[in-house]
Amino acid sequence: MKPSEQKRFNKLYNLHLRALKLQGMSDKTIDVYSRAVRRLTKRFDRVPDKVTKEQFATYFSELIDSHSWSTVKTDRCGLQFFWKHVLKKDWQWVNIVKAPSVYSIPDVFSVAEIHQLLQTTQSMRYRTFILCTYTMGLRLAETLNLQISDIDHANGRVHIRRGKGHKDRFLPVTDPVLQQMRLLWCMHRHPKFIFPSTKSLPDIQNATITMSHGTTQIAFKKIVAQCGIKKKSPSTPCVTASLPIF
Repeated sequence: MKPSEQKRFNKLYNLHLRALKLQGMSDKTIDVYSRAVRRLTKRFDRVPDKVTKEQFATYFSELIDSHSWSTVKTDRCGLQFFWKHVLKKDWQWVNIVKAPSVYSIPDVFSVAEIHQLLQTTQSMRYRTFILCTYTMGLRLAETLNLQISDIDHANGRVHIRRGKGHKDRFLPVTDPVLQQMRLLWCMHRHPKFIFPSTKSLPDIQNATITMSHGTTQIAFKKIVAQCGIKKKSPSTPCVTASLPIF
């Protein structure tokens, strides 16, 4: 890409990031939508609005071969957002690619299987993660983002901040789960997080981020495999109901 075009792309890309922020998109959405713009730009070495219809068809055809339909859909949405909010133009290639309609029910774990997972897990942090996630029915990010200030010991509840739809909510938590979180915290004594990143070891108290989503997912899938559970391990753990384990 010529220096002048690179400069133009950088300007448009920064406008894209700003628009995503102003539209109240989550950090995850900002990440995948901005990646879509970068990926298309890298593939053809040109500013996105200079990509032809034929090149778009080639791009999405290649993307289908190398990535999941979920990625294909988010890339299309990211590019549509770029056209609408940055270029101020109508997206003309909506029908270039259409993801198949698939209606699947995610595998869920029974309470007995959750007990098995807990008994198999040797790591304190992953055992606490599984316990918190399943007893309170949390999503992966909601568990990892738990902070000390979110725990209301006196009333036996946890404040879940910015869950799905950017909504807050309070959830009840049992004494055994509170004790487990306290045991984990006593091991690292981070001033803010329940699940601080372990990349800061041995200086974990200065960690500025939580445990990685990807690393946690990988660890969870390994634990499921160790238990001999044949169900497909979901990216976000699921259980039949958010019932107390104890």
